[in-house]
Amino acid sequence: MSSLISGKELDIVVAPAVPSFREATKLWAKIGLLSFGGPAGQIALMHKELVEERRWIGEQRFLHALNYCMLLPGPEAQQLAIYIGWLLHRTIGGLVAGVLFVVPGALVMLALSIFYALYGDVPLVAALFFGVKAAVLAVVVEAVIRIGRRALKNRVMVAIAVCAFLGIYVLSIPFPLIVLIAGLVGWLGNRVAPARFSGAANGKNDTPDIRGAVDLMFERGELAHTRPTRWHAPRTVAIWLPIWLGPVLLLWALTGTSSVWTQIGGFFSLMAVVTFGGAYAVLAYVAQAAVESFGWLAPGEMVDGLGLAETTPGPLILVLQFVGFIAAFRHAGSLNPLLGGSLGALLTLWVTFAPCFFWIFLGAPYIEALRGNKVLSAALGAITAAVVGVIMNLALWFALHVVFREVQMRGLGMNVPVLSSIDWRAALLSLAAMVAILKLKTGVLPTLAGCALAGVLLLAAGN
Repeated sequence: MSSLISGKELDIVVAPAVPSFREATKLWAKIGLLSFGGPAGQIALMHKELVEERRWIGEQRFLHALNYCMLLPGPEAQQLAIYIGWLLHRTIGGLVAGVLFVVPGALVMLALSIFYALYGDVPLVAALFFGVKAAVLAVVVEAVIRIGRRALKNRVMVAIAVCAFLGIYVLSIPFPLIVLIAGLVGWLGNRVAPARFSGAANGKNDTPDIRGAVDLMFERGELAHTRPTRWHAPRTVAIWLPIWLGPVLLLWALTGTSSVWTQIGGFFSLMAVVTFGGAYAVLAYVAQAAVESFGWLAPGEMVDGLGLAETTPGPLILVLQFVGFIAAFRHAGSLNPLLGGSLGALLTLWVTFAPCFFWIFLGAPYIEALRGNKVLSAALGAITAAVVGVIMNLALWFALHVVFREVQMRGLGMNVPVLSSIDWRAALLSLAAMVAILKLKTGVLPTLAGCALAGVLLLAAGN
């Protein structure tokens, strides 16, 4: 009897506690402040905080949610935060998680956009974030290692990841097509060799799965809001479509079709629907439209905006906020240019991120209901492996642009560095950051702070 009691007491001790709404809010704020490095670094940070350290969500359910978010247009890392926030604390939890994921980066981006519009360049900011980029590269590399170790369970999954990487990096195959092919491979593979694909999406391997508080809540039947109902889809559409598009229609009615406000709202609402694969997938189109079609930006300014966005926490798609700010700043009409630019940035943020909440609140209950489906599990497992390849591509892209001053496009669109343009200061700082994070297990925040300071000192010494 005593052994049974001891076992129960042990279970009580090791079982993860359900976080309060206040605890969750504090963590979402922390993640929003530290979410540097694009989707790879952001997913790694959430995995570390939510799965490994706090065990709020289990490994299987985290990957299952990530798979769904990778299928959606828009920033997948923010959508993953909304999904997990919704699991924990219903709609309000998803709203808080998604908003706090974006707000810190959006505020920084607004400040940088104002500085850029007034002064034209940002050398001080570039110096400050020179070291931050080196630290972010280490975070991204850690993400590839951590997620790859858990998602690539056998040689088939490794092969899918490699093919996805080569497809997007060498052949420039569109991201949605890679996801579609991977899902088809998983579906067919489950029929031909189910042992290779069954459980792939659920993280089954030789090590026990990390089970989180959410998983235990499911077992106790406490998450009734995750079960789809007959009226769920119509109600969600009726609420969120007006939230998303209502301001755009109102601006169109008040200012006409040719106003900068209607153009910003309509154009970036369209971008929110077609941005599969993240910001990089649409940057070329956005730059061309902003320069040639609308006349908002001068040639080359889109690159400046991207550089600013890379230095901020939050989704890289915040570069669109820069475009919206500059567009309204230069076409503010009777408004003060800074006020007009700020309103343009706010409008861009609204129509870019409101759809993210719509996609998650609409589809998440159905995705949870299908979680035990073996065919879907196999398809999503293959997609998970493909996502690892995509994250590898993002990591390589980021590494090339951190370590080398010049990167050229070769062949079918492959990024190739100009070897003579290597920045030895960035390379050494990145290596030091990798040692700190991968070997010394230094936290993300101390590494970011240390590298930022080192970067400023290195650039000052070089000048």
